This record gives sequence, structure tokens and C-alpha cells, in this order.
Amino acid sequence: VMIKTEKVLHLRSSRGRKVRVVREHYLRERVPCSSALCQAECQNEGKVLSADLTHYVVPDAGVVCDFLEVLEFRELQGVVFTQTACQAAQQSRGRSRLYNRLRSLLKDPRHDCILFANEFQQYSFCLREKGESQEKWQTRCIYHSAVWYYNHLAGLRPVVMITEDLEAIAEYSSLNSEVYVISTQVEYLRSFCPDLLAAQELYCSISQAMQERESESTEREFADHLPAEVLEAGIKSGRYIQGTLNVNKHRAQHEAFVRFEGSASKNTELNSDILVCGGKHRNRAVQGDVVAVELLPVKEWQGRNTALTEGLGEDKTGDETQSQPMPTGRVVGILQRNWRDYVVTFPPWEEVQSQSRNSQRILVTPWDYRIPKIRISTQRAKDLQDHRVIVRLDSWESTSLYPNGHTVRVLGKAGELETEVQTILVECCIYAPPFSEAQLKEMPVNSEENPWKVDPSEVNARLDLRDTHLVFSIDPLGCEDVDDTLSVQVLPGGKRLQLGVHIADVTHFVQEGSLTDLEARARATTYYLADRRYDMLPAVLSADLCSLLGGVDRYAMSVLWELDAQSLSVCKVWYGRTIIRSTYQLHYELAQALLNGEQVEVPELAQMEQAERDQRLTELRQALELLTRLARHLRAQRDKGGALELEGVEVRAQLDSDRNITALVPKQPLEVHETVAECMIYANHWVARKIQEHFPHQALLRRHPPPRQEFFNRLIDCAKTRGFSIDTRSNKALADSLDQAADPLDPLVNRLLRMMATQAMSNAQYFSTGACPEEQYYHYGLALDRYTHFTSPIRRYADIIVHRLLMSAISAEKESGPNTHLVPNKELEELAQQINSRNRAAQIAQKQSTELFQCLYFKDKDPVTDERCVADAVVYSIRANGMLVFVPRYGLKGAVYLKNRDGHVLSLKRDGSCVWQPGSLQRYPDKISSTTSIGTHTFNVFDHITVRVSVQSSRCHSDSLCLEVIANRPHQTPQAECHPAPRGRSELVQEVVRLAEEASQQANENGRAPKLTREEREFRQSRKPNLYSLLVEIGELALLDLAACEQISAGSQACTASA
Repeated sequence: VMIKTEKVLHLRSSRGRKVRVVREHYLRERVPCSSALCQAECQNEGKVLSADLTHYVVPDAGVVCDFLEVLEFRELQGVVFTQTACQAAQQSRGRSRLYNRLRSLLKDPRHDCILFANEFQQYSFCLREKGESQEKWQTRCIYHSAVWYYNHLAGLRPVVMITEDLEAIAEYSSLNSEVYVISTQVEYLRSFCPDLLAAQELYCSISQAMQERESESTEREFADHLPAEVLEAGIKSGRYIQGTLNVNKHRAQHEAFVRFEGSASKNTELNSDILVCGGKHRNRAVQGDVVAVELLPVKEWQGRNTALTEGLGEDKTGDETQSQPMPTGRVVGILQRNWRDYVVTFPPWEEVQSQSRNSQRILVTPWDYRIPKIRISTQRAKDLQDHRVIVRLDSWESTSLYPNGHTVRVLGKAGELETEVQTILVECCIYAPPFSEAQLKEMPVNSEENPWKVDPSEVNARLDLRDTHLVFSIDPLGCEDVDDTLSVQVLPGGKRLQLGVHIADVTHFVQEGSLTDLEARARATTYYLADRRYDMLPAVLSADLCSLLGGVDRYAMSVLWELDAQSLSVCKVWYGRTIIRSTYQLHYELAQALLNGEQVEVPELAQMEQAERDQRLTELRQALELLTRLARHLRAQRDKGGALELEGVEVRAQLDSDRNITALVPKQPLEVHETVAECMIYANHWVARKIQEHFPHQALLRRHPPPRQEFFNRLIDCAKTRGFSIDTRSNKALADSLDQAADPLDPLVNRLLRMMATQAMSNAQYFSTGACPEEQYYHYGLALDRYTHFTSPIRRYADIIVHRLLMSAISAEKESGPNTHLVPNKELEELAQQINSRNRAAQIAQKQSTELFQCLYFKDKDPVTDERCVADAVVYSIRANGMLVFVPRYGLKGAVYLKNRDGHVLSLKRDGSCVWQPGSLQRYPDKISSTTSIGTHTFNVFDHITVRVSVQSSRCHSDSLCLEVIANRPHQTPQAECHPAPRGRSELVQEVVRLAEEASQQANENGRAPKLTREEREFRQSRKPNLYSLLVEIGELALLDLAACEQISAGSQACTASA
């Protein structure tokens, strides 16, 4: 039964006008209480408060609006958020951020809190009395809700209402002996949660920040932001442009850009980002905010600054270093604040005393150069100097030069390794605490006393491959989370092959909607840092029961292809759940050595008799060779479609047992890397086809949009300096151009060009097929029409979703009925965006962690005397006052300056060494010249120079590496350090065989067999120049008398000189 009444609301419009709204309001007697103690048999769905708690907590509207961060502590349990308090949060200033956080808190099952719809409950609803303020009415409503809750639960638990309103405490605290009305900090946090010191400190920090805000000045420093309806109308009409603010970290005080999506601007003349110069025009927008921008008149447009900065965030360059003018604008409104937690460093005590008389309101410097200084209020400034501290922004009024914030938590002393690692995690919004007891209780047990075993029912439901297939894994050395294994065999009759990709069946252990599943969804990926990793799943799964370790039975999700033995075309595909036992757990270097025919020891064969060992080793080598042949074929097929071979900088920090860095090791490419990658790409592609065909509007795929053409400008310009032409009209044209842009005298030229092509690429993204037209499914880099991620469910949540979709597709085929367990398109698209965000954070954290350990490697070395601090570098870009270089020995990129702060330029002595002298610089597209009294010296793109590496320490930010030119010539180091190692005989053989296979395949596809010479028919020898002829020529050169050669060379030079 519902009772009709009227609800009168007094609201304020976005322009500040008071609005009176009258709405029909319906009350009912039965409203779910969401408590396990319920005695009235309420129909509680979703989250339910535990019955094991000592009391329940009901915060009033003021506490929810001002101290929600305190209520987010998971240690605070049994929290009842009333509908009245939630609506107050929705209507408060900055309502979208606060309300979204509150909604996320209520949805998250890891937080013990619920929403009680008190304004629809007949006995807890209160009409607003005439003349009663909204705040008083809200407090009265929430108190009556607390009383109803206590009575509804038959007094089984006391209810505590917390408030900051002293009048409310005086009025209500004595009305009901079991409903306590107390203050948040003084009585509740100190009495009920004495051990939760972090919550008490956060409460004090927020309270102090609120008090300081009330005493701020009224003098305006910035223009007011336009009202929301004005911004919306202006964006629709094209007057304003919506986009995301991206601050240039090298010139954080002066330069920022607004990047807009194609549909966000009605101005068809705009084809680039919009430049925002200076803090005034930025108008209190912070990195990542979604803003509305108004273009300035064309005569006021400016260009990007092309000069290098001496330090990040500095601005000391003039107009002469600007590029061509580009669209320039100013921020007129903030559409969405994307504030997060920021790590800051407190200034020295002397600086604090000079900032403020009472030493309470101080400016702290964020670790991220792109964030402005933040004003906070604290009485602990002396204790926290030189510490890293987490702060949150509260507001940024037009009357303040700096945003206001409050401290949240102290990370530790600046410069300590653990503090710096935690800083990286916070800055990347990575929160990966130890797994809770509740999550670990969901895990299966596998111990010596109670070992895990395959369930007999699973044996009947799965395809058992343990005795029929040679299954093996190939991973980095020491890998614990083995996601994938492979199998390949010739089927009986010899006319067909079978290729198998077997992936850990994580979804068997992680049930959808479980606490483990929700935690994995929140993390979205495993976070790999230089010295550690933060797993997406508990170790009992990631490193044990889901890891496809050698010699143990494991559940898997498999894709099996039957291929024609000659053409390698697909004849049949099977998808399903299997049981496997991996025979060999290989690492990349071991697998490559086996392919090369080297004599190596396979651990799994060490205890066998010689005869059996040789037989098993032969079987393994044959399987690896067949797998390599298949992978070469798959790669050749993708190459025809335009697949790109891109280049990245991968450096591994080699650590000792005490986690001290001992070396920086660039990744060495091996053919077996590509072999495994091709098999994984093949499986991902076929699974994408399967799930998209069955669920055209609810499948999770991965697309790679084509890059914007202007991003290729640097690549095209650099290639021109060596006479190469780069065609970027399609991925096929780009791939062919990069293949042809090879300098036989310097392999680093092609490597650098591929690195520039990689930088120009857009990011690949997950998406729901129902949210994107089919023509946008294409993966540009892999040249595939459909693609997804299926092969790494231990470390990627996207793969878990795809596994569930694949099983749904298989079940739908068997049952021929609709599937009711699919995630709706809208929810799947939101989940895809969240995974994209977490993946991007993981990439940034890994990069920053590597940079941290690179600095640690050089920090204890003397750059003047230690030869490890001197290395060869290659110039790849010219700037107004220096160059950008790549150091292949350490995988470093950085700036070198040809002009210092004193205005002196770098000049070369006769011996090639460098010295600073008065002079000038002249920049050209492909070179830069330094002119001094000694003469003019030129540095060209792709020149090899010698640089010295040192560490530039920073108190407030991360340390950085500093590169200094010490000679305009290549550094004389062992060849293996500055160039890729020369390929051995086995690698040359593989290359010749691969080329021959591709040529033969192409000829067969063209409908004709290649015409063979007698040598080719009888000895299977390729045409000249071939490997044999090259080796013969090398042998003949080795037999020559070196002294005689030198005499002949000297004689020829003398003849040339006389001529």
C-alpha cells in the first residue's frame, strides 16, 4: 500500500536563483533495510550489512558531503547512507565528483555500507516544516531514520548517528538511549575506532582545510567560469570547443594543449590541438580536466616552443624558438574535474616560516610537474619536511592563485626506494593492497597436507590432452604466471597438422561476481615494476593452480586448428575446455638454443637415460622447428595485409639478491619471441571471430585506430635526411617503406625510424562491439579485421571476460538457446573504458619504475671517471638549442644541450672533444651548427656522438638522467655494446630458409612453380648471392696475407694521390 503526499524542494539553479519545486511523493510501509539482522523479512537484494557488527553508523548530510573520504576507510563497517544524505551530496557544490564517489562506494561489495531509502519509508519520512532550513530538515530526517532502523531491527544493535552539528547533538542525544547522536571525530573516531589513526588524521586535515577556506580573500585572480547551460549551448553552436587539458610537463607553467575528439568540435578548420598559453588562460584547469575553450583571434595565435628546457617545468626561452602559429585559446569553463590523489613534497622548514606567519598554511610542490603548487593547512609542516605526502584537492576559487587541498597520508622520506615506488603507484592511481581474508577464503587449497587434484567430473566434461599431446611453454626465465602453452603435431596420415594454443582456465576458479572477481575487475591487470609485481589474482591462482607449470595437471581453455600440411590453410577449428600436462617449461633463450642446434641441457630430461634423452630431445626440436615454420607462415600472411614491425625500447633492470641494481640490460630480440607471439596473435584473432559472430553487440574486442597523419611528420623528416621516403597512406605502405629504409652501414637508422613510427601510433583499445561500427573494428598494427585478448587471463581481466564470452558461445551452439548471462552492451563498454584506463596506468608505472632504476644505476657512479657513464648515442631529432639522442647501450632517450644557461655554445676542438665558448647556433631541419672562435661544427641527424650520463637529483620530483656531449664522434666501446650482435651461422641459415619459403609460397600463389637451376634442384641451394657463396668468400678473405693487403692498399692510395 502506498500513501501519496507532496514534497516541496527549495533548490538553486546553476545561475544561483532560488527555485521552488513541488513533487508528488509516494510512501510505503515496506522498504528494504539491507541488514542481516532484519526481523521483518524484508526483500533485501544486493549488499547486506553483516550481523557480526557491534553497531551501525548513520552519518548525517553534512558528514557525507564534507567527510566522505573518512567514510571510505574499509575498517569503518556497518555504514547506513540515507537517501536524504545522498541527495544532499548530489545537490552540493562540486556535486558530480562527490556523488559519483558515493555511488561507487555503495556499489563496491568490498565496503560494508548500504543505501536506505528513508524518504520512501512511511514511518521515517519527515515533511519539511514551514520556516525550517534545509540543513535542519535533513538532520531531522536522518535522525528519524536512525530511530526507525533501531526499532526495525528490534533493538538487536545500537545505532550511532554522527554529525558535525552541535545543536543537533544537544537536541537529539538524550531522546533515545540506544540511538547515539555524537560528533564524528571527538566521540566516534576516538571512542569507537581508536586504532584507526589514519582516519583521525584525515579528519583533522579536512577540518583544518575547511576552516582556512572560510578566511580566504575576495580579490579575483582568475575570470569566473561560465554557467553549465551557457557552456553546453556554446559547444553545440561551435563557439566553444570541448576537450581534455594536457599540460606540457617540460613547460608546465606556460604551455598546455586541449585535445578534442572529432565530434567535439563544430569548427571544421581545426585539425590540431588547441594551445593554451599561461596560467591565466588556463583559468584553474588542472591536467586531465575536461574543459570548454574559446579560440582567441587569429592574430593572437602562438606556436609551440621548440627549444629544450634545462629542467622539467622551466620556462626561459623566447619567441625565436616558437614553431608556426597554431590555434590558441583560453579556458572558459570546466565541464568535468578529474582530480585524483597527488603526491607532494613539503618544503624545508626555513621556507615554511617565510611563507606563513603561523606556519599552518603552506605551499607544497607536487611530484608531477604538470600540477600547480597546492596550498594546504597543517600543523605538522616541520615534521613533514622532505617527506612525500598524499594530498587531495578541495577547491580552486577565482580569488586564489593556487588550489586548496588537504593531506591524506604520509608515504615516507623522499629519496628512499620504497617511498619512490609508492609515489609512482599513487601517481598512476594504482591501488593494490594485499588480498583480504574474505577473498582468500574463496581460493582452492593446495598444500602438502591437502594437495589439489583434478575433479573427476571435470575429466568427463573436458577434452583430456595429457597423454595425446606434447604440450610445452616458452616464457621469460623465472616466469611464475605461465598463462599459455603450445602443442603442434603431424596427424596420422601426414596430410594434416594440428596446432594447439592452451590457455589457463582462470574462469573455472574465479566465479563471476565473487569477491576475487570484483577485485580483479578493479585492478584490471597485473602491474609489473622493475623490481616487483602486483598480481591481479591471489598467488595460489596466479603462481600455482592457474599457472600452466611443467609436469602437473592443469585446466585449460584450448583452440585447436587442423591445417593442411602443405599449404598450411585452416581445415578445422575446435574451441573448448581441456585438461593438459605441460611436458616442458622452456625459457626463450633455451628454446632458441634448441632451434639453433646447440648442445644444451633441458631440465626435464636431465635424469633420463642417454637413449631416451636423445629421442625426447629430437621430438622437442622437431616440434619447435614445426612451430617456427607455422609462425613464419602466419607472419607472412599478416605482412601481406600490412602488419607493422615496430620497435620499442625495452630495458630490464638486473637486480641482485638484495634488490640492488647491477646492470641495465636491453632486451635482445630472438626469433622464438616472434614464434610465440604469432601463435598468440592467431589464437586471439580466431577467438575474436568466434565471439563477435555469436554476440555481434556484446563482444569485447580490441581495436587499433589508424594514427593521425600529422604524428608522422618527425618520422618523414628524419627519413628524408638519409634519402628515404616514408609512405604513411596505409599500414601496408608504411610497412613497406620501413623495410626499404635500411642503411647497410648503420642498422640503428632503421631501428630509430621504427621507434619513431611506434611513437606516432595511437593506443590500441578494448571496446564493446555494440558501441562501435564494424568498420572501426580493424587493428591497424596487426592488420587484422577482428582482434581481442584471450591468451593471458592470469594477468589481464579483459581475457577473463573473453573466456566467459567464448564459453557462452560454445554453450549457445550446443543448447541452441539464448544466453542470459551476457553483460549488457552499455555496462561492457564502461568496463572496457575502465580496463583501458588501468592498462594505460600500468604502462606508465612500468616506464616510470624503469626510469627510477636507471637513475639508481648511475647514481653511485662517478660520471667523470667511471667508463660505464660514457656511451655512444645517435642523434634522432634537432631542436632550437640542442638535440634528442638515443643511447642503445642502455636503451635511453634524452636531450643534449648545445647552448647553456650562460649563453655559451658547444664547440669542438681538433681532437673531437667539446668545450663551451661564446658563439651562436643555427638550426636546420636535418642538422644544427655551432659557430665559435674555433670554427663552425655541425651535428647531423643519425650522427653518432659520445655522451656522458649523470643523475640530476630533485628534492620535490623524481631524479632524472642528464646527457652531456663530450665528443662529436662515436664512442669506442666493444661492438656488442653499441650495435646489435652479429647474427650467428644458425640465424643466417634461418633467415635464408625463411626468405626461400616466402618466395616459394608467393610463387605457388601466383600459379607457377619457381624455375630451378641444376644446383637448386640437386642440392636445394638458393640463387647467388646465397649463404654458401658468402661463406666461401669470407673464407677466402680470411686466408689472405694481412700485411700484403696493407701494402696493396697503401700503393693504391699513393697512385690516387699522384693522379
